[in-house]
Amino acid sequence: MQSVLLDTPAGITARLGWDPKLSEHDRKRALARQIVADRLGVEQKEVRVEREAPGTFGFHTQLIAEVDGEDVPLGIRNANFRAASVVAVADPAVPIGLDLRDSHPGDAELRTMRRHSHLLDESDTAKLLEHWTRVQAVRDADGRGARVAADHVRLDAPLNKGWIPDRRVYYRLDDLSRDGWIITLAYGALPA
Repeated sequence: MQSVLLDTPAGITARLGWDPKLSEHDRKRALARQIVADRLGVEQKEVRVEREAPGTFGFHTQLIAEVDGEDVPLGIRNANFRAASVVAVADPAVPIGLDLRDSHPGDAELRTMRRHSHLLDESDTAKLLEHWTRVQAVRDADGRGARVAADHVRLDAPLNKGWIPDRRVYYRLDDLSRDGWIITLAYGALPA
């Protein structure tokens, strides 16, 4: 699998990987294993990455990492689109969310974006895509995902900050896009 380290804020490490021969699950596990091994200074073969056990029906499991049978105290998030995956790793107290899209969305995807967007001008596909990926990253960071309607997410005018009005949490938004992929990272601060 080909992968590349993404330029992220301090304390967060992210990699983009693509390989149409690997399953989504294998790609995100391999990327997580690589990031965790690099952060801990251990060999990749020493890192085991599994999915956490679901707590209840509808619970969206996250990846967890182990070294020598002990859980690694890192939060792992991922996003996938077709043959590409992006994985971000940070302190578990830092809420992070990701979104990954092709820079040339299909008609069905554009219709969905337009239907749930609250932009005044939805004819500019680049702006619509930029807005949509930020909304999705905020929803991912929030943890409720699809249980929060996309049009409930609020973004500031320069698209650098996002939030959901029923919570007092604001997320910084960074564009990590490269190689034809639109990637957005939403992240909060460490608790005081």
